[in-house]
Amino acid sequence: METFLGIDYPTLWYLVVGLLFSGYAILEGFDYGAGAWHLFLKKDLSRRIAINAIGPLWDANQVWLIIGGGALFAGFPVMYATMLSAMYIPFMLFLVLLVLRSSAIKFRSAEPMPWWRKTWDITYFVSNTLISFLLGVVLGNVLQGFEIGENFTYKGGIFFAFLSPYAILVGLTTLSIFMTQGAIFLLLKTEGRLHARLTFLLKKGMIFFIISFAITSLYTLIFVPGVTDKFKENPIFFILPLLAFLAVANVPRLVSKKKYAYALVFSSLTMAFLLMLVAFQLYPVLLPSNIHPEHSVTIYNAASSQKSLGIMLTIVVIGAPLLAGYFIFLYKTFYGKVKLDDSSY
Repeated sequence: METFLGIDYPTLWYLVVGLLFSGYAILEGFDYGAGAWHLFLKKDLSRRIAINAIGPLWDANQVWLIIGGGALFAGFPVMYATMLSAMYIPFMLFLVLLVLRSSAIKFRSAEPMPWWRKTWDITYFVSNTLISFLLGVVLGNVLQGFEIGENFTYKGGIFFAFLSPYAILVGLTTLSIFMTQGAIFLLLKTEGRLHARLTFLLKKGMIFFIISFAITSLYTLIFVPGVTDKFKENPIFFILPLLAFLAVANVPRLVSKKKYAYALVFSSLTMAFLLMLVAFQLYPVLLPSNIHPEHSVTIYNAASSQKSLGIMLTIVVIGAPLLAGYFIFLYKTFYGKVKLDDSSY
């Protein structure tokens, strides 16, 4: 098996895919979180400012989803096929909600009629909230495992099988951390009475996250089998949950000192460390089988050929600096408070 720096190609591609989806969760997370607060902002002007805070960024942030999905399909096609079979309903809902969300951003301020704007306000709020929740539901299902039989065939239910109690808990936790991230981001982009309103909402969001995170963590430790096995085998990796806990604890402290930029950094680090925990716990499994461990989809039985992975890793080495440079330029260009003009949403 081909290696680079002593790491085999499937593992490297596992890291690449994990990095892409982590970038998506962090950057698009505050977009979704900002949208999930939308109906909590009462004035039309406040809602316009909130939408325009993410206006130059939301479609660019979706690049991470597109590249991540493509990387998953190209590198682990077996996982891509099996997961779509198992999560068909949530993924279809996800796509529909993405379309509705994009339409709401574009059309909401196109007409002045109150009924028009109210309709798109509700659409925008519901789509952002449900997208955040569904992303967590999918993650919860991956952690819990699927009914995968021989030849990686999905044997489970279709319509409501994905809504297990654990998946719902992870979905709510994901929504809560996105809402916290979104409120912090909006505080960086607003001022005046809207800023004061968001300060109040952020406190509610942090309480929501802490409660949901604590319940989900407790449920995971009690009901998800083998969740601590990897850490017992490699005690050094206990540093990951420790870092995640410290990052979570640091967010309220920084918010209380009104250091919102640093709070956003530590909120992002919280998501990064939690996703690293998931990746470490699963490795080398991509989709655990609840029928028999031999039927689990792993990075080795799901990977493309070594030559394909080698070519794609070369493309990553070339493309990663370009992607990083683009996003640095984008966020630097649109840094600062939101100012509405004739071209605003």
